[in-house]
Amino acid sequence: MSALDQRPPLTPTATSGATAARRTLARPGVPGMAAGLALLICLSGGIWAFIGLRLNIATLVDSAGNAVDFSSRMLPLDFPPAPELLGLLWQTLAVVITGTALSVVLSVPVALLAARNTTLGAPCRVVARAVIVLCRAVPDVVFAIAAFRVFGLGGMTGVVALGMHSVGMVGKLTADAVEQIDEGPRTALRAAGAGRLQQITGAVLPQVLPSLVATALHRLDINLRVSVVLGFVGVGGIGYSLATAVNRLDYQRAMALALVVLLTCFAFESVSGAVRRTLLPQVTARSRRPRWRGRTARNATAAALPPAVARAPGRLPSRTAVTSGGGTAPARPRTSPPWNGARVRRTVWLVLALALVVVSAVRSGVSWQALTRAADSFLPTLGDFLPPGTAGTGGTLLDDLWVTLQISLAGTLIGLVPAVLLGVLAAGNVVGSPRVARFFRTVILCVRGVPELILAIVLVVVTGLGPVAGALALGIGSIGLLGKLVADSLEEVEPGPVRALLATGARRRQVFFGSVLPRAWPAVVGHVLYQLDVNIRSATLLGIVGAGGIGYDLLNAARVLEFGVVTTVVLMVLAVVLLVEGLAVWVRKVYA
Repeated sequence: MSALDQRPPLTPTATSGATAARRTLARPGVPGMAAGLALLICLSGGIWAFIGLRLNIATLVDSAGNAVDFSSRMLPLDFPPAPELLGLLWQTLAVVITGTALSVVLSVPVALLAARNTTLGAPCRVVARAVIVLCRAVPDVVFAIAAFRVFGLGGMTGVVALGMHSVGMVGKLTADAVEQIDEGPRTALRAAGAGRLQQITGAVLPQVLPSLVATALHRLDINLRVSVVLGFVGVGGIGYSLATAVNRLDYQRAMALALVVLLTCFAFESVSGAVRRTLLPQVTARSRRPRWRGRTARNATAAALPPAVARAPGRLPSRTAVTSGGGTAPARPRTSPPWNGARVRRTVWLVLALALVVVSAVRSGVSWQALTRAADSFLPTLGDFLPPGTAGTGGTLLDDLWVTLQISLAGTLIGLVPAVLLGVLAAGNVVGSPRVARFFRTVILCVRGVPELILAIVLVVVTGLGPVAGALALGIGSIGLLGKLVADSLEEVEPGPVRALLATGARRRQVFFGSVLPRAWPAVVGHVLYQLDVNIRSATLLGIVGAGGIGYDLLNAARVLEFGVVTTVVLMVLAVVLLVEGLAVWVRKVYA
């Protein structure tokens, strides 16, 4: 009998053990299958919306004649005189800068109350998180409509609208950054007897500062594009002039102003990116926790902490100085960092930034009288929007909300494939060539710089009034934002497994599908659902320029002073946005 015949037969237990040993994928569970089904439903909804809106080649071919006619009507471009153009541009930038600064001032205390490790209690945290969600879900146009009732036509309306809506993004990201801080410096300050406010200013805010600066600069770019939309509801600046030209069908002037906005967005994003690269590494280096061991780490930590904490008993050795008699004596404690070149540069940047904010606030019309008037009329204005109502248009609102959802789904689907491809090509760890990655990063930057509203205006003229223009505009806009998010997620993948596969001789395609994509998959799925969330709000705004959906009802209700209908529209959009956001959080948690 051979050796193979002498082996004992496999029992059911042994068989199952051998099968389990050969299994390379985890057995799918109920949550994973449910999440996959939810994503499949979303994909099916996008395909259904794409077909239902008749987005096909034939539609674009039929619009070719309109595109040629529009080109003849917009050329030659009619730019305003240089002094007038510079005045409009400065007015817009002043509103954007002041509104962003207002959002930072409001977001910091809200974020501290919303963060789990700095809140005053569970009720405060719930209320702060609710404020952040509400500010993010309510369109900035609605804030502008309410502010217009208080401040009238002018810059203050735009400042309040941009500032309040931006709290949703700045507050959320800042609260997340606060929850991720290193608790060591704060614990040391608490042990030295520091109070809550001293702990926040001495240990929490310095660590959050890099994230806060990056978020504020990114929000500045977004607010510049959003300011064009606010021009359609009475906010002064280049957006208001653009809206006036569109209403007069003066496409030569409208497209000239649109080109100025486009170039300004490109320049603004490039400058803000340079500022982030210049400032944030210095700030991060000051707030980064030392990773060394032993005496060197203790000395470095002692130099980074306040003197009172550095001399706390049982924690760090107090600094001493050699006396003339050969002994040691306590050195005079330093209460501030030395005035070296880095500190001088930071101080100059800070002074220039504060001066710019002050000048912008003055140009925007911010004054104590305006704030006093707003405080007196806040409750009457709030009463205009309550209670919600439909004014007999409930059925129309539901139908148009459905159209808005169709536009959002179709726009997300249109931008999905190009965004993923561009994101993959823009990820340096995937393509392996820095030049190729930089080139496609530039392409994504150029697409992101085009405001969706300008795209919608052009497409409405070319394809006609209706949801087709809105879906195409959102599809092009999705390529920029989603492509950047996908590229960032791929580049953030841990390099260890990638190097291990490369060491075994695997090709880049095998590394991508075997290591990079599986680890980045949860983040990519979350970004796609976030893009759908953004597109729902954007589709509401694009309805203002005739792109279809519930935004048209929102603008009409504001024009005829039916503010209860405005509130109803906001609540309907809020419900859909919260549903999509909840789905995104759940899916990311399942696939994490």
